[in-house]
Amino acid sequence: MSVRVVARIRPLLEKELDKDVIVRADSTEPGKPATLVKIPSPKNESEEFSFAFTSVYDQSTTQDALFTAEVAPHIKALFQGLDVTIFAYGVTGTGKTHTMRGGLKLADRGVIPRLLSGVYRRGKKIAKDTGGQTTVDVVLSYYEIYNDKVFDLFEPPEKRQPSGLPLREKDGKTMVVGLSERACEDLQDFSRLYIEANNNRVTASTKLNAHSSRSHAIMRIKVTQTTGDQVRESVASAIDLAGSEDNRRTDNGKERLVESAAINKSLFVLSQCIDAISRGDKRIPYRESKMTRILSLGQNNGITVMILNLAPIRSYHLDTLSSLNVSSRAKRIEVREIENEVVFKQVPRTNSGSSTSTLRQPLRPLSNAHNIHSGTIAAKATEKAADPTRPVKLFNVYTDRSKSAVPVRPTANMTQTRKPLVERDLPAKASKLARPSQSSLIAQPTQPAQPAEQKLSISAEQLEAIVEKKVSEILASRENKTAEPAPAPADPDINDAVRRRLEALERRIANEERERDDGRSEGLRFLLAARQAKETGNDVVALQMYEEALPFFPGQAKLLGKIEKLRVKLGNMLPTESLPVSSSPRNGHEKKRRRIAAEDSDEEYQQDRGDEDMSFVDVAAKTKSRKAKPAKPPKMVLPDPARPASPRTQNLLSIVNSRDLAQIKGLHGFGSKKAQDLVDYLEHLADEEDAEIETLAQLKTIPGMGGRTVERAYDGLVGLAI
Repeated sequence: MSVRVVARIRPLLEKELDKDVIVRADSTEPGKPATLVKIPSPKNESEEFSFAFTSVYDQSTTQDALFTAEVAPHIKALFQGLDVTIFAYGVTGTGKTHTMRGGLKLADRGVIPRLLSGVYRRGKKIAKDTGGQTTVDVVLSYYEIYNDKVFDLFEPPEKRQPSGLPLREKDGKTMVVGLSERACEDLQDFSRLYIEANNNRVTASTKLNAHSSRSHAIMRIKVTQTTGDQVRESVASAIDLAGSEDNRRTDNGKERLVESAAINKSLFVLSQCIDAISRGDKRIPYRESKMTRILSLGQNNGITVMILNLAPIRSYHLDTLSSLNVSSRAKRIEVREIENEVVFKQVPRTNSGSSTSTLRQPLRPLSNAHNIHSGTIAAKATEKAADPTRPVKLFNVYTDRSKSAVPVRPTANMTQTRKPLVERDLPAKASKLARPSQSSLIAQPTQPAQPAEQKLSISAEQLEAIVEKKVSEILASRENKTAEPAPAPADPDINDAVRRRLEALERRIANEERERDDGRSEGLRFLLAARQAKETGNDVVALQMYEEALPFFPGQAKLLGKIEKLRVKLGNMLPTESLPVSSSPRNGHEKKRRRIAAEDSDEEYQQDRGDEDMSFVDVAAKTKSRKAKPAKPPKMVLPDPARPASPRTQNLLSIVNSRDLAQIKGLHGFGSKKAQDLVDYLEHLADEEDAEIETLAQLKTIPGMGGRTVERAYDGLVGLAI
């Protein structure tokens, strides 16, 4: 079952006018209860937003009508073992405390006093129907969350700890450690405790609310039903949340701002939890605030009712929309309605008459224990063996030698002669090593303990035989090694010749690699210096460094293209054939290259531009066995804007100014979208005086063009130039 969300629109206050009312309740069909909240859009008054809830109550709704319709039906479920959670949500000044606590008059009582009254009536009815076999006990706990700290409201403020009460987890629920519980027999006890606890709650006056709650208050009502040895507990939680505040409108001081920050943070975490649950996230940020950790919306098993309090006037417009959005997401949260299990009382244990005669035996002395240090036992055994007056043991104690921590190496017995191995009684020896049974120990009570000299040992003759055998094996292995024939030495003449050839090849390869690496590293240094100069805007130094690096990388089309671009940019255009190319990096680096600056007339410039093939030729020296391959053409460089426009430039500008989508799409690098954007931009400039594109530089400034796009289009017209 999902969370039940009901909306309540508070009535107008004394200083509020009817013309400022913008929030109203409505129903989906005429004659049915209201389930919609309608509010106009803050940007457009003609547009209206609608939010659907379980029930909607307008300004004329009384406290009794709200309780009877939304809370009273769940009292029966509370006594059936279900937990019930009721909390009021909304911005400051919307009537949350009035809804939950109410006033002192009977008609103004809120949800909490009416809930206790219903619990007592239901408990008396159950006790009467069962003939007194079932008793109902009510225990109250009341605490607040102030500045994200938990304080017991049944305790006076002077007895509070500054750090508050800690929270712990128990059986999947969040509990407050050290929280006091007060038993209530009737409504008079509750009224006395409730009024006393509310006086301990922190309240203050703000610009928006004269009696603003500065904390979240939680009333916990534990109902215990006892029938014989069966006990059933259920909890009803009534929560009065503090309202979110806009500090731009409250004119709060320093202390009030700290309180407002804590309130807004906890309510923001609550909205984050609601959003995460509605999205189906795996992690719900309950632990980021103590209020959300205690509330655990969506995790508690039972019935959850959310009362959304709304202010009807225009000054709360944006805050009301925010509350409506959060509540509309909260109604999609699913909660499980699971009854609490019945607990059986345990019969107290009684001592029987026979137990008095059976007394506990004293502990065995330490000497009979099995975990005494082995060294102590050995020392005592030695002392006992040395004493001749002690009688001989009548039994043996078996010790498992295979599990001894430190293995004992056998020592040679040099004083006692041993029989040969073939003469020994092997079955008898095996029987001695086997673990004796209980019957064998009883059958041989008079067998004396064997002395320590009978341990497993070897004689001197056997030890000498073993040593002699090992020595003979070592000497035999050495003789076998010396008897093996040595490999025949190879021909020294062949080895020396091969070695000399290998050394010559290694020196040759090392020299070639060293020369190649030296030349390449020096060329890379020139390229790095050129790049740094280009980034700083020093094109002259960059051109010089590129020219210095050219001998080290002969025939590189990309490097030639960069040099050509910089020369065109600096106004020092040179033909391709005059570029300095050296077959050797060292010779090319030692020679100086000259620059030839020539300015041609318009006719010569146009003729050269029409006849040139815009390509560079790799003039590096090639071996005769391989044919020289032409280098790839470099990137096209746009002409100098200071010079007259070439035919290709005029052709490109005429296509652009024609605004013909088909011709523009035919340009190299122009797709449908880019061509359409260019036409739209030119149409947008049609009303201005300078709507025509006159230069390529002006074309590059159009949004979406750029220098690369213009260069590609210019390069694509090489076959169309007149």
